[in-house]
Amino acid sequence: MALELRDIHKHFGNVRANDGISLAMAPGRIHGILGENGAGKSTLMKILSGYLHKTSGEILFDGKPLNYTTPAQASRFGIGMLYQDPLDFPVMSVLDNFMVGQSGILRNRKPVYRKRFEELSRSIHFSLDPDTPVTALTIGERQQLEILRLLSLGIRVLILDEPTTGISSEQKEVLFSALKKLADDGRNVILVSHKLEDVEALCDSVTVLREGRVSGEMDRPFNTFELLKMMFGEPPKLTARKKVNPGEEVLHLDGVSAPGGRTGLSDCSISVRAGEVIGLAGLEGSGQDVFLRVASGLIQPAKGSVALNGNRMTGKDYHTFKASGVTFQPASRLEEGLIQGLSVTEHCALKDKRRSPFVRWEHAYRTAQHKIKKFQVVGSPENRVESLSGGNQQRLLLSFLPAKPKLLLLENPTRGLDMESVYWVWEHLDEYCHGGVSIVFSSSELDEILMAADRILVFFNGRIIEDVRKEETSSLELGRAIAGKLA
Repeated sequence: MALELRDIHKHFGNVRANDGISLAMAPGRIHGILGENGAGKSTLMKILSGYLHKTSGEILFDGKPLNYTTPAQASRFGIGMLYQDPLDFPVMSVLDNFMVGQSGILRNRKPVYRKRFEELSRSIHFSLDPDTPVTALTIGERQQLEILRLLSLGIRVLILDEPTTGISSEQKEVLFSALKKLADDGRNVILVSHKLEDVEALCDSVTVLREGRVSGEMDRPFNTFELLKMMFGEPPKLTARKKVNPGEEVLHLDGVSAPGGRTGLSDCSISVRAGEVIGLAGLEGSGQDVFLRVASGLIQPAKGSVALNGNRMTGKDYHTFKASGVTFQPASRLEEGLIQGLSVTEHCALKDKRRSPFVRWEHAYRTAQHKIKKFQVVGSPENRVESLSGGNQQRLLLSFLPAKPKLLLLENPTRGLDMESVYWVWEHLDEYCHGGVSIVFSSSELDEILMAADRILVFFNGRIIEDVRKEETSSLELGRAIAGKLA
């Protein structure tokens, strides 16, 4: 069954997640869909699986256009998708989950489905106990269960979205062996990934997406350098920030592991010195978010220790970290940073440190005016924060940074800003550096990291796999590390 996507568009308001994507995939092969976060990979596959409706374009099998609007309809055409989070019912057994969606399950046909489950398991060398509760399974075993369920529904096109995140190396080997067997049996297997090592180990061909478009295609044998250029583009021309000589150690993490996000944080040991700017690179959910929250006291380590200015902080809460000079700014502006329903003036009133039973409204209003002017926020003191654009919400958040912190932890601090505004923000942050403040920030933009950072930490699957000075690396070398492809 030859699969073809023609001129697929998907718009979310003004955002073009898929902008005219065309590609073809032959049966009996494993095809990779490669790209960084936000490239449009998952959106495209959710359209193919029926989870999302395309804005325009065609999906064809053997040259015939298909129209469907739900995953159930897609499965009747032989298309199924294994999502990043397996779709199952934890309170039920493996066999009961396997039977979900099957025809005739209202009758007492468990013995029939048990036999079918065991036959499919043997055919691709899975070893799941059908009577085990799903709560006892690992992520990798839950993936195996979902693959078996999809196969039992007659799926001929199997889509897998980042399937190797959070599974062991042994389970990865079992998964890859099964996928090769399915392709050998004539099925279409589509692997969505940002990991070059997975694509090179498994795929026969690959399509690379960048900013919602196809940036290139390649068949095995793959050229890693060319794939990286397709993913991340040509190295940008940058204006580097002024160099600051780092001072004494401000933050020290020793062997820290912590839960959170998709991968958690594993065995992290790192030092941050006064006046130093450290950029955290990596695909979203690779551990940067957990690192920043551990360093700010929002997440407690499961093991290891955290120290600030030589003082042990392990086990202490966010308020203690804040009192010690640590400031954390989250990426989710309205969920963690600002309070919906309150105006800019009301936010300034909440930030007023003067202890009094009365709110100083006039003072708060003047403070709001000052921040709006200094940080070039398009809005007024009376505006509710949710009425501001995303970029102006970000500017307002930056205006609330304290005057004399010791450590700034910034999660995507320039998200939603144009390049001129990005340069303006970093000029402002540079003033902190020259005052001896340490800055640790995450960003999805390699050009921003290379412009602003002194050191760069690359995260992959919850671990720091690269710690390098900016002048010793390039965007392509960083891209290789982000994709898990170390030299």
